[in-house]
Amino acid sequence: MDVQQPDAQRLDAVVGAPLTVTLWEDRTRGEQWVPVYDARDVALTEDEFVRTTSNNAVESGNRRFAFAPCRPGTHRLEFHKRMAWKFTAEDRRVFLVHVRERAS
Repeated sequence: MDVQQPDAQRLDAVVGAPLTVTLWEDRTRGEQWVPVYDARDVALTEDEFVRTTSNNAVESGNRRFAFAPCRPGTHRLEFHKRMAWKFTAEDRRVFLVHVRERAS
């Protein structure tokens, strides 16, 4: 894996300890974040949307993804912002997750 990615954000994690990523999502516009990752490296344990607006006509808020790192190393975690009517991603977020073994 190329760890010299200027658009990637670094995250530090421990094998088996929860790792969360929260992204803003405007469902009124049809936005939806789609995670892309290797399930051998991290396991998705939770996917929750928390609406933060009080207007009945708008559905936007924070989308929280929780992962459990499975093995040590540097792993790529990528999110594509998809729109229901488009074939290509509107935006993307890239994270390089540096996972270490749990201390004994």
